[in-house]
Amino acid sequence: MVAQFPRLSSVSRRRFLYAAAVWPLLRTAHAVPKSGRVVIAGAGWGGLRAAAALRQYAPGLEVTLVDRSAYFTSFSGSNRWLVGHADAPPPLQRNYAELAAARGYRFLQGEIRALERAAQLLHTSAGALPYDWLVVAPGIEEDWRAWGVDDAASVARLEAEASGAMRSAADLPRLRARLQDFKGGDLVLAIPPAPYRCPPAPYERALLLAWWLKQRRLPGKVIVIDPNPLMPAYRRAFNDTWREQITYLDHARVRAIDLDKRTVSTDLDDIPFAAAFLSPPQKAPSWLAAAGLLASANDPWGAQDAASLRSGVDASVFIIGDAAGRVSSQFGHYPKTAHVAAAMGIMVAAQIAGAGAAPAWPDSVCHLLTGVAPDRGTRLEVAYRRRGDGFLMQEIRQQQEADPLAAAAAWAAAHYAEFL
Repeated sequence: MVAQFPRLSSVSRRRFLYAAAVWPLLRTAHAVPKSGRVVIAGAGWGGLRAAAALRQYAPGLEVTLVDRSAYFTSFSGSNRWLVGHADAPPPLQRNYAELAAARGYRFLQGEIRALERAAQLLHTSAGALPYDWLVVAPGIEEDWRAWGVDDAASVARLEAEASGAMRSAADLPRLRARLQDFKGGDLVLAIPPAPYRCPPAPYERALLLAWWLKQRRLPGKVIVIDPNPLMPAYRRAFNDTWREQITYLDHARVRAIDLDKRTVSTDLDDIPFAAAFLSPPQKAPSWLAAAGLLASANDPWGAQDAASLRSGVDASVFIIGDAAGRVSSQFGHYPKTAHVAAAMGIMVAAQIAGAGAAPAWPDSVCHLLTGVAPDRGTRLEVAYRRRGDGFLMQEIRQQQEADPLAAAAAWAAAHYAEFL
């Protein structure tokens, strides 16, 4: 069976054809480094895509990919798998060591401890890694302290009993096991304040949980605590179609959690729950702050140029993926999505390999499941351009999809083929 790939927009098609035409010229015009060490800190979509592209663009470079886990696990399609929607398969998983051997780079399993920029050393639990270029792609860290939880034992209990599993896809099986043990009652789902990883994901999850409760005829509702405005694509589902199963609290912030009393405290009320999927505010991992790679003490995300993705304080360091910080006063951050992270990985690999002076923007496509029984979907395209005065603009297009499940599966397959 041949996968049907999503159709490119006319703009995307022109960009692709242009890139294909000029690529040989760029490779000729810019010297490809024959030696040097690249360390990639983090093996998500961005890190994996950067490693694969570097091996293709500059075979002479020594490329090392480091991650705390031994396996890559994808979030793609996981919301449907959690509730058993339409026979959704489990999250895709691959062994990093096997991927590295097949692609020709090195993989090291280890926890990142610190970055010593002056000496160009990344310190990990498996040893120190010297580098000439460092690609920072570590994903996110969850800030439980924002909810008044600051001791390790309490955080560990929250992650075991009430986590929304947004930090690592490897935590999804434990989340599914909790859901399978659920016998009824109110289920609280807390969305982090923006920016956070995969903006549509919590809304899609709430929608699928509502469907699951109804299918299983379980008493209770999904109570969504959202500090952000409701994403427009889900307004119909929350306020109309599933209003009997979803209680949506907009512009509501979690202030405290009591697992013993089974309550979540917000600005206005204490909300009891039978089960909870809680996702606290997100930020870049703490070692970036210690290395001076954040915009400021009050900004929890990395500081990098919008086009080159280079750190503003260290030309040998690139920051990509979910850890990347603010790029525009119009829209703030690039979306913290898998597609954007993968695009950033290619952009950075091309620069390190000397494959062109002007990288492409991290345009992206997302497939949102915005309706269940019947299934409805929305294709969301995001593109970027510089205005005449240099101001970075974001353009968003969306359209309804006739077969959202097939479109999402084809999208994922196309990307996996690039780095898995």
